[in-house]
Amino acid sequence: MKFAEVSEGTRQALRDASLDPEHTIDLVKRAYEEDLQGGEDATSVATIPADHRSTAEYRLRADGVIAGIEVAKVALELVGITDLVSGVLCAHKVEAGTVILTARGNTRAILLAERTSLNFLGHLSGIATLTRSWVDEVSEYGTAIRDTRKTTPGLRVLEKYAVRMGGGTNHRMSLSESALIKDNHVEAVGGVSTAFERVRKLYPEIEIEVEVDSLDQLKEILQQKPDLVLLDNMSVEECRQAVEIVAKRAKLEASGGLSLKNAKAYAQTGVDYFAVGALTHSAPVLDIGLDLKAEI
Repeated sequence: MKFAEVSEGTRQALRDASLDPEHTIDLVKRAYEEDLQGGEDATSVATIPADHRSTAEYRLRADGVIAGIEVAKVALELVGITDLVSGVLCAHKVEAGTVILTARGNTRAILLAERTSLNFLGHLSGIATLTRSWVDEVSEYGTAIRDTRKTTPGLRVLEKYAVRMGGGTNHRMSLSESALIKDNHVEAVGGVSTAFERVRKLYPEIEIEVEVDSLDQLKEILQQKPDLVLLDNMSVEECRQAVEIVAKRAKLEASGGLSLKNAKAYAQTGVDYFAVGALTHSAPVLDIGLDLKAEI
């Protein structure tokens, strides 16, 4: 299909959210191509006159934190819908029933954009909403909630943006950004210290995080002066001991076995971060619907 241009205002809003406009637009175009498969919207073309116009309201069906409004605008603008009004900002928590975006224009175009825009909006808002739940749960302890690389292939940038909208913090975006020495690296080279020394020698400026699954491993790796230590599947008590052992010589990140039910107990130990893969791999979609009103 032939796409319309995305406005400079929407492009700038994407930049303001630390999203690359061209990358985001390309993702949305791919979603349309997947939806149309080289054809057209048979249902709308058959039932709706080409010049028919409507107003569409994107309305929350459940309370949640909003993320992705500008991505939804990209979806609408690409099919020629430019009369867009949003009174809600991303990262804001909004009650069910609230209209977060209004679009006016050609009915066929609005309906073509409906599923693509809602897929992005609901998915990203779901991530932001789940993230906010974690952030609120440990807010009094200063523990930062971080995502992981457990993201949907192709959507990492958007999903990590949604984590930020929920008040979370991004871990590395790519394998080249920083080093994370995990158990399989240790197994491959025969020891955690050996793995650390090899990374530091080849990449002297890069941040190095090391995963440990015992307090003995923690004591061993501290001699190498890592930037960050990931405490893998440790109990609350083990995390508390780890904080005492490290004594602020490195940042500590708890990972594995975490849930909203035990989040406060782990936060009280004094660890700096939680690594929560569920933010991106298990966040439920926030229920958002599109209510259409035909213009008579």
